[in-house]
Amino acid sequence: MTTFDQWAGIYDWVFAEKLDDIPFYLEEAVSSGGPVLELGSGTGRISIPIAQCGIEIVGLESSTEMLKVAEAKSAALEAGSRPTWVHGDMRDFSLGRKFALIIVPFRGFLSLVSVEEQRRCLSCVRDHLEPGGRLVFDIFVPDLDMLTDDGSTAFHHMDVLQPESGHNLVIWHQNRFDNHSQINNARSIIEEVDRDGEVIRKLYRDFQIRYIHRFEAQHLLELSGFRVEEMYGDFSRSPFDETSQEMVWVATPDL
Repeated sequence: MTTFDQWAGIYDWVFAEKLDDIPFYLEEAVSSGGPVLELGSGTGRISIPIAQCGIEIVGLESSTEMLKVAEAKSAALEAGSRPTWVHGDMRDFSLGRKFALIIVPFRGFLSLVSVEEQRRCLSCVRDHLEPGGRLVFDIFVPDLDMLTDDGSTAFHHMDVLQPESGHNLVIWHQNRFDNHSQINNARSIIEEVDRDGEVIRKLYRDFQIRYIHRFEAQHLLELSGFRVEEMYGDFSRSPFDETSQEMVWVATPDL
């Protein structure tokens, strides 16, 4: 079982309001003309809308439980608008074909917790891109105040209403930063609250991500044989500046 197998049953509920990146990745996919490869495709939050636009897309995911959810969601779609799902590891994959666009949405690249893993992933990406193809991924901007927090107190992230049951998911986060290794030992705490305000279920989900600074990411891409075309500060393609909370990278192999 992978870390993210535990998320499969609640992922779509917890991240139901994560919508801001979908139009951006749809634009990238349509502009590329396909085919598209999504690494860390999860339950199909990005892959399914892209497929529904008529773009061929392959979703590669290491969690078998996440893939089961994605397959169930896409089964009801017309045959020509379904993604192809592949069980695989973004650190080491060989699909025997190339793509016009490879995407790693929702900070999935940060699940690679060492430079070696990052380099292995980027090497596989480079091998799978068509001439002129592009890699697009997003990561968050490390915040100094967050990185120096002692992590002893969980903070409220958001509430998400479940329309079917009328229950509310109250989501808390707790971050314990190892700034020597640039690892965030993160915990999400999800409380399911019924209509009477009673907590009927409380879940803990622990995971690790490795945060990356701006110029570290740029140098990593260049060392891995990529040329940075663009780096945006958000999914509206705003210029990156000191107020940006996102880094959205667009890179091509430097042939």
